[in-house]
Amino acid sequence: MAFIKSITLVTGVLLTSATAFTQQIQVADVTKTISFLASDEMRGRQVYSPEIDKAADFIAAEFKKAGLLPFGGSSYLQSFIMVSATQQTINAQSAGKDIDSKNIVVLTSKPELSLSSANMQVATIQAGDNLFSKAFEYAGSSKSLLIKVDESFGDRFSRLVFLKRNFFKTDADIVFVLGNIDTKDLLIKATHTIKENKLANVVGVLPGKKLKDDYVIFSGHYDHIGTGKPENGDSIYNGANDDASGITAIIELAKHFKAQKNNERTLIFAAFTAEEVGGFGSQYFSKQLSPEKVIAMFNIEMIGTDSKWGKNSAYITGYEKTNMGDILQKNLKGSAFTFHPDPYPDQQLFYRSDNATLARLGVPAHTISTSKMDSEPNYHKASDEVKTLDLINMTEIIKSIGISAQTIISGKDTPSRVDTKELR
Repeated sequence: MAFIKSITLVTGVLLTSATAFTQQIQVADVTKTISFLASDEMRGRQVYSPEIDKAADFIAAEFKKAGLLPFGGSSYLQSFIMVSATQQTINAQSAGKDIDSKNIVVLTSKPELSLSSANMQVATIQAGDNLFSKAFEYAGSSKSLLIKVDESFGDRFSRLVFLKRNFFKTDADIVFVLGNIDTKDLLIKATHTIKENKLANVVGVLPGKKLKDDYVIFSGHYDHIGTGKPENGDSIYNGANDDASGITAIIELAKHFKAQKNNERTLIFAAFTAEEVGGFGSQYFSKQLSPEKVIAMFNIEMIGTDSKWGKNSAYITGYEKTNMGDILQKNLKGSAFTFHPDPYPDQQLFYRSDNATLARLGVPAHTISTSKMDSEPNYHKASDEVKTLDLINMTEIIKSIGISAQTIISGKDTPSRVDTKELR
């Protein structure tokens, strides 16, 4: 039995919206878009591949066709540079004594580095902290940092070298030092082979009317993990659900809201790159915005399969952190659709997806998903193909997201902010 042919709502305004969505967001269009993004031709949309560039061009063309404007320039592509650094030599001294190179990790965009701790801010990773989460956060700093890492992390410290594989090109230098070392007179000299790689988000804008300085974001990520170990002879990890489904949703929502011509707030549609290798696309995008201007973020991630509650449902990560979920559910009153709180709190999904950067700054930025994180059979597998998805159900989810967002887009409702005190 198909999901539902349309969503019938009890209020006149929402009934009109539901009818409009039924007319403008069609299964055929959803199928066409996701089938291209998740085709074998895209070879899994891996970062730094020709195929991810082809995917970006496709999304940009769809944004243009929908009538969106480029964000902050003449191009829909929001380009930035990532660096990978291969260390050749390093020498570090503190108070005239050599520091074992195993106890120091340097992130730099410079082939030759000569650095003194006198020119750096000092930070710490303390016993009991999440080592890799904190290190990853510090690695994105725009200021030079010297991070003293508690010696309790001695058995894992060497694994921080993974940070050298991908980080933003910057003039800042980030240094991690293990143990109780006197860093007042720390001197570091190092040489690296530096490789620069270009990445790009795809971003389009639908300007608002009366509240044009208020931003509502619809986002997803268009990269996946490329090719890998063959499964039943198939080595292409197509990423249909993860996250061609989310990108398909934002393209369809962009077309709908443009046709509606009634958004009081400015709508931004963002297709992020590099989610699978560290969330770099959403991090870069978020730095281009003033967080206080962002009213809400709908990050759409893996909506192609039924949720644990079956059809007519999805969950919202961090549901309890703002009242945004309550607003969305209120706007769906009288329909068969239900938004649920995240049923997988132990996985901390709220701070693991592309909504995380803005959420940490207080923005009501949430991810909407149906993925059964404890039992999704095709997650990060070659079998994540369009044929495994329920595209009728997915189409209705897209409609429900759009309908539920109406009062936020119109300016009638403003979600509460995330309490950032819990992050301190």
